[in-house]
Amino acid sequence: MTRRLRVYALVLAGLALPACALGQQGPSAPHTGYVYPAGGRQGTTVQVVVGGQFLDGVKLAHFSGTGIQAEVVEHFKPLSIAQFNALREKLKELLDKRAAAANPARGATRPVWTAEDEKMLAEIRKKLATFQGRPATPAIAERVTLKVTIAPDARPGMRDLRLAASGGLTNPLVFCVGQLPEVVRTAVQQQLRTTVDIDLPVVVNGHIAPGVPDRYRFKARKGQRIVAVVTARQLMPYIADAVPGWIQTVLTLYDPSGREIACVDDYRFNPDPVLCYEIPRDGQYVIEIRDALYRGREDFVYRLALGELPFITGIFPLGGKAGEAATIEVRGWNLPTNRLIQNRDVAAGLYPLTVRRDGLLSNTVMMAIDTLPEALEREPNDAPAAAQPVSLPVIINGRIDRPGDWDVFRFQGRAGSAVVIEVFARRLTSPLDSVLKLTDAAGRQIAFNDDWEDKGFGLLTHHADSRISITLPADGEYFVHLGDMQSQGGDEYAYRLRLTEPRPDFELRVVPSSVNMRGGTAPLTVYALRRDGFSGDITLALKEPTRGLTLSGARIPAGADRVAVTISAGPGAPTGLVNVEIEGRATIAGRQVVRRATPAEDMMQAFAYHHLVPVGEMLLSVGRLPSGGPVRVADNQPVRVPAGGTARFHVGMPAKTLFGKVHLELSDAPEGLSIERFESRGPGMEVVVRADPAKAKPGTKGNLIITAFAERSGSGGTARRFPMATLPAIPFEITAR
Repeated sequence: MTRRLRVYALVLAGLALPACALGQQGPSAPHTGYVYPAGGRQGTTVQVVVGGQFLDGVKLAHFSGTGIQAEVVEHFKPLSIAQFNALREKLKELLDKRAAAANPARGATRPVWTAEDEKMLAEIRKKLATFQGRPATPAIAERVTLKVTIAPDARPGMRDLRLAASGGLTNPLVFCVGQLPEVVRTAVQQQLRTTVDIDLPVVVNGHIAPGVPDRYRFKARKGQRIVAVVTARQLMPYIADAVPGWIQTVLTLYDPSGREIACVDDYRFNPDPVLCYEIPRDGQYVIEIRDALYRGREDFVYRLALGELPFITGIFPLGGKAGEAATIEVRGWNLPTNRLIQNRDVAAGLYPLTVRRDGLLSNTVMMAIDTLPEALEREPNDAPAAAQPVSLPVIINGRIDRPGDWDVFRFQGRAGSAVVIEVFARRLTSPLDSVLKLTDAAGRQIAFNDDWEDKGFGLLTHHADSRISITLPADGEYFVHLGDMQSQGGDEYAYRLRLTEPRPDFELRVVPSSVNMRGGTAPLTVYALRRDGFSGDITLALKEPTRGLTLSGARIPAGADRVAVTISAGPGAPTGLVNVEIEGRATIAGRQVVRRATPAEDMMQAFAYHHLVPVGEMLLSVGRLPSGGPVRVADNQPVRVPAGGTARFHVGMPAKTLFGKVHLELSDAPEGLSIERFESRGPGMEVVVRADPAKAKPGTKGNLIITAFAERSGSGGTARRFPMATLPAIPFEITAR
């Protein structure tokens, strides 16, 4: 059985793509790996270096938010072996010429040594010296120098930094806007292993070299409450080619006699350490930073904030009810107060909380706002006999007050009722490693959970919050037991415990966050994070419709957790950098729910694991479009492919172009689907797709993303392939044969 779908092209003869578009959708897309220093102070101008690859033609740097301007100063590209050898020969020629000019051989004509020769000699020596010190990793071998100007009123915090090169927009890097004076460790200090003198408060910028700790000396007075905060893993959340998959820094503090007095290698569950210490006597102290495994390279960049800094270690409660003001207890170091009055006249969600001391912002902790009734945990409630009675639905704010503590809650349940019991603690920066048990009135354990993965929190690698979803087997009393899996406890081991019926909902993530529109169309992947059993369709759209921009395949099928879509730029589309937002709509319990798709990067950890890491914004880079615009889909009806059979559709794209023979491939091919063949047919090409009956299940829906390549014969008869264009997403459905 076959079905037909026609896909027409606005560009036929020659498929007139700009030559620079070829190859820019593949592995040679512009990429950045680090920026050093990774931040600067408000009201200053700093010179930074961005390391990356395929950065030819870099012309501008883009920062998210406002208050930062940048100018591209220089692009350095490492020498190839052939270039190095040629320069070495040229160096020898110049040195011979200079020697002959100074002391010519008897009877020989004295060569003229000019200022231009001297300049060329210096430039060649400089280039050869950089070859010796080039990074071992090609992905960070190119360097772009930027002059960055930060406005006095620029908002403190983390921004996205991207470069725009000939090949398009790079992935985002983290750039920090700070409030403190800044020091940048120099290459000479690194090579000489110098202990650098600093004045507090300060932010020190450095990068870790293999086997070499960085040391800083500062004066401190007795009674000062010193806080040292490292930002390293936050700058580069995951490393694809190293174990454990991030920078693991260690901070060590030495007293005036050189004795080690404090050492930390993390902060609770965060690999970036925080060292808090009350100075016992006046003198000069030294703080040392290194990698726990003594690794190091150019992209092992860090920022070390040091001084009497305000730092929050915990809040209670961890949230509250929308529309109600409440008092928040704040714990930590160098804080201006231990209580805050919070106005919660905001929508449900997660919100950052900070405090200021003398104008200086503290670190950020998260608090949760919800619409459900709230209650406070009351002690004693350590056992079923003393269980605290609660009525559903409710969110309970509590603490595991001491090591070994358990909090037990009692509720009335009915047979067949669905109940969700969920802890929010680790996701709100609490150190609690929760564990949940559900028992009946006879003490029988009905359900148990330790860890539950929430893919919406891409920076967490230990998903320590617990969750139970269950249909109650009988009428009667039920007991919820909440403890710490590691038998820890204390004032900062706070939690929010949700006891409700299921509340179906969803969140969205969209990757990549930098989208290069060369060829007119680019692929995206939208992930659905489904909550409490929601399994319906989700319709996608641009939040603000923009002339010339089209989202194709814009539906996440029921039950699917992701879909590949495309975004196309046609006639009238804006050019340059375009900020876009995608949102999803679904009908849940008879009402329409709209959720924004959070831009994210799909990051690999330690060769294997993938995480969706949120970023600040999604940007399109729209360049010169093909004559007449991109390929477009004339019929939005899905291609129906029988399991074990084939389906045909027509693509209005010529089988040959100026760049060579056209070859079509499925990108991120759906399970069991493949292109069986494609051939010239009329003004375009006919494509035949096949569904493997062992893998493609009837009822499966999604999109086909097809990439067109140009193939031409190279030297020695080898075929060379160039990515030309991505076709708009073509919906499909697997049917029973």
